[in-house]
Amino acid sequence: MSENVIRYHRPGHRTIRNRWFAYRFNIRVLGIALLSAAILAALMIWAVTLGTINLSMREVIDATLGHGTARTELVVNTLRWPRIISAVLIGFCLAVSGLIFQGIARNPLVSPDIIGIDAGASMAAVFWIVVRHDTSQLPMAAFCGAVITAAAIYLLSWRDGVVPNRLILVGIGMAAIVSAATSYLLVKFPIEQVRPAIVWQMGSIYGSTWSDLVAPLVAIVILVPLAIIFMEPLRSMQMGDVVSRSLGIPIERVRLILIVIGCGLAAVSVAVAGPVGFVALMVPHMARMIAGPHSGSVMIFTGLLGGILVLLSDVAAQFAFPISLPVGVVTSAVGAPYFLYLLYRSNQRN
Repeated sequence: MSENVIRYHRPGHRTIRNRWFAYRFNIRVLGIALLSAAILAALMIWAVTLGTINLSMREVIDATLGHGTARTELVVNTLRWPRIISAVLIGFCLAVSGLIFQGIARNPLVSPDIIGIDAGASMAAVFWIVVRHDTSQLPMAAFCGAVITAAAIYLLSWRDGVVPNRLILVGIGMAAIVSAATSYLLVKFPIEQVRPAIVWQMGSIYGSTWSDLVAPLVAIVILVPLAIIFMEPLRSMQMGDVVSRSLGIPIERVRLILIVIGCGLAAVSVAVAGPVGFVALMVPHMARMIAGPHSGSVMIFTGLLGGILVLLSDVAAQFAFPISLPVGVVTSAVGAPYFLYLLYRSNQRN
């Protein structure tokens, strides 16, 4: 008899269990995730065909497999695929990070860019660019900035535990402080030194290379499975700290681990593309409307939806306007009205 057992848990749910782990998944949500993965793959191939040099699907596939001409292989494999994959990975990281922070704070208006995590990563990255002039260690610098900012927010929010509303207020204040420090760095140094940082701060994936994909890919492979493991405790924490403690959940330990995971995912995104605004805010809310509350399957769907949003935003930034724009401009233009809509709905409910 196989050690792996699939149990019927309740209608629409299945549980895979063996001696090392048990995992419950929702068949409907898994189906939605698989469908979104197929849509994302089709959009990626379609995006490769777009540009000054129009290519057919067949030319894209041949060049990707190494059977195209030197010209098409240069366009497809050196210029277009890195940028497209970078958009997808960044969207995935930001969306999952937003889901984690919204779950921790129990508030759909929270995201790493709202409570200062992205600002901390951005300040550290700007400091590294203008002082060290070396982008090879940029992901690590951004991660350190995000973690230090998150630690400061966590400690300042602590009073016999961390209350979500206090965490949000402290985070908003910390975001203002860190953003002011970033502005000071941009003003203090000569324009020749800060110009790359100014362009980077707009949130752009222009000129992405294959080496830029390493950090977000490693973050997804390592951190997302860890986040999935903690999805059940996070889901229980939505009922409040008292209920969670009665279920035997070590709240502060789980919360701290999830904060580190969320910081890591947000930091690598900031390091590669700069602050791409509102993706972490919008996508988790949209995913919950479609697929339901927190779970491992919903997390995967959220990441895929984030990849779709950033990819489509980058396509629009390149081709929908007279000039090419950074992808962060488009996501902010869409996200700011969406944020106001969420705020209006929240006020109506209260």
